Amino acid sequence: MSLLTSADLATMRQAGKTAAKILKDLRTFVKPGIYTKDIETFFEARLVQYPEMEIAFRGFMGYPAACCVSVNEEVIHGIPSKRKIVEGDIVSVDLGIKYRGLFVDTAYTYIAGRASPLAKKLVNSTLKSLYEAINKARIGNTIGDIGSAVQGFVEKKGFSVIRRFVGHGIGRELHETPEIPNFGEKGKGEKLNELQVLAIEPMVAAGDPEVAVLNDGWTAKTKDNSLSAHFEHTVAITKKGPWILTE
Repeated sequence: MSLLTSADLATMRQAGKTAAKILKDLRTFVKPGIYTKDIETFFEARLVQYPEMEIAFRGFMGYPAACCVSVNEEVIHGIPSKRKIVEGDIVSVDLGIKYRGLFVDTAYTYIAGRASPLAKKLVNSTLKSLYEAINKARIGNTIGDIGSAVQGFVEKKGFSVIRRFVGHGIGRELHETPEIPNFGEKGKGEKLNELQVLAIEPMVAAGDPEVAVLNDGWTAKTKDNSLSAHFEHTVAITKKGPWILTE
């Protein structure tokens, strides 16, 4: 876990604003007929406009692409390809930026065209669970408080949280301690401290939470092929409460 300063948070916020703008612009770009590779190209072209900012994912632990694009049953780590997005797909885009030695990480799930009621409910519930979790990211609370908030909200909606993959600390490295599960018990686990930064990222399945990793070594999908959604923010713990750096 990095020891960060207020100045570090301000730097991360600059990168976070850029990431947020790119994800916002993708809302009109992600639609039926494009390829998942087109989303990676869009991200790369936008980031070039910010000379000091770098792609964080490519090469991280061998990951081959600039961002992750996961469709429908794919939970996370989908490698952009010539897979065409069709009407009703739900498309999760996860990206990271490195700026002046510091990292931010964020994700958003889009609906391409008209989606089923189930897909809409899943996406909306996953997004709301993110903010339930962020509300618990306060000095003196615990990691268990965050995980419990996600799990409790999601399960009341009839969905399940992915357990194999979790959120994480972030700062001078893309992935740092502690791990931030999307399940847990209130009051349990490590306490949260001022200037700590967390990547909080609910990953939710419409069906069973078990996942399998495809032959590409990266793409994780639900074993039962049920739909999945993923949202993420980089969040700083401050005296004034949670500060979303990627919004």
